[in-house]
Amino acid sequence: MIKHLFKLIWNKKKQNFLLLSEIFISFMVIFGVFSFGVYAYKNYMAPMNIKYENVWVINYSNTLKTENADSLEMFYSSLKQNIQALPGVIEASYTSANFPYSTSMMNNGITYKGKQYFGVNNYRVDDDYLKTLGGNLIEGRWYRKADGAGKERVIVINKKLKDDVFGSGSAIGKYIDGNNSKDGRRVIGVVDDMKNFGDYQPAKYGMFERIDTSYRKWVGNMLVKVKPGADAAFEGKLYKTMANALKNSNIEIEHLDDKLSSTNKFTLVPLIILSIIAAFLIINVALGLFGVLWYNINKRRGEIGLRRAIGASGNSVSGQLVAESLILATLSLLIGSFFAAQFPLLNVFDLPAMVYVIALLMAVVFIYLLVFVCALYPGRQAANIYPAVALHEE
Repeated sequence: MIKHLFKLIWNKKKQNFLLLSEIFISFMVIFGVFSFGVYAYKNYMAPMNIKYENVWVINYSNTLKTENADSLEMFYSSLKQNIQALPGVIEASYTSANFPYSTSMMNNGITYKGKQYFGVNNYRVDDDYLKTLGGNLIEGRWYRKADGAGKERVIVINKKLKDDVFGSGSAIGKYIDGNNSKDGRRVIGVVDDMKNFGDYQPAKYGMFERIDTSYRKWVGNMLVKVKPGADAAFEGKLYKTMANALKNSNIEIEHLDDKLSSTNKFTLVPLIILSIIAAFLIINVALGLFGVLWYNINKRRGEIGLRRAIGASGNSVSGQLVAESLILATLSLLIGSFFAAQFPLLNVFDLPAMVYVIALLMAVVFIYLLVFVCALYPGRQAANIYPAVALHEE
């Protein structure tokens, strides 16, 4: 039976070529959509490890005339204490411009035992950063005030960087970018991975350095954890406190939850565009299947009537047409699967191999369901052809 169906398809290869091409292209596009969809869902399900609710960001410009590092340190320490003293503030922390969900990035590389690791996000933070964002310390300790007076350069890294650099062993006390305190930086703590780039992006390499007096003049952002229910009136009070301290400064207050929402929307734009393209292709394939099968039924009414006359049931006639469509889909999927299998082998989009495998299986099932549903109704129409009427017309 299958051999006979292949023979029928081969005899009409010119008619079936366009349909095969449509299914193949649709499969590749759907595979791409599912790949990014599975990847986004996998990232979405991973814990955020950031308590962004009720966290505001104060962006400001440094308008102080002094260039003395110690004077700047004293001024901004006093300003932070004034902010923390406000009734609606729980915690506050200075940070570099690449705070969570911002569009700013500071990347560099590190070296450990001669091996280089690139794409490490460098965050400049102060002693209260982890408390402000509700981060989790999983090994070692966080920064404290005494680290500013020490001669040794210390650093805190995230779990992803620790796992790739140090493996299952402890990272505490190890040096990166050197073998000792003279030319290297000693790891004092490891924090849990924070998804700083939104719900649908994975946690990336992270390295946290303490803001010292030499870097103070470059800092222009403060994270403020406020009490639930803080309203516009309190936001105005917060703005006024900053404006009174920093005359002629450009001050802007943003909410982390709003920035997260904007980041998520921006991340989903490519997936939405791909989904729209896939939807148009699916409609074209569905219409093509309906059209081809309808045409085949009208052209093969005599054949169908003869089969019915010699005893073939309506279900067998319907099943043949559905089977032919599924075989056409199988031929397209075999070619499509070959190309799809190259994506994890060549690491095309730098996604985990399991994401491609799941997306491939989902795309295959989707195409089969689409072809089956589209072939079902024309197949039932063919089953309802009466032998006498078909043979009479023939």
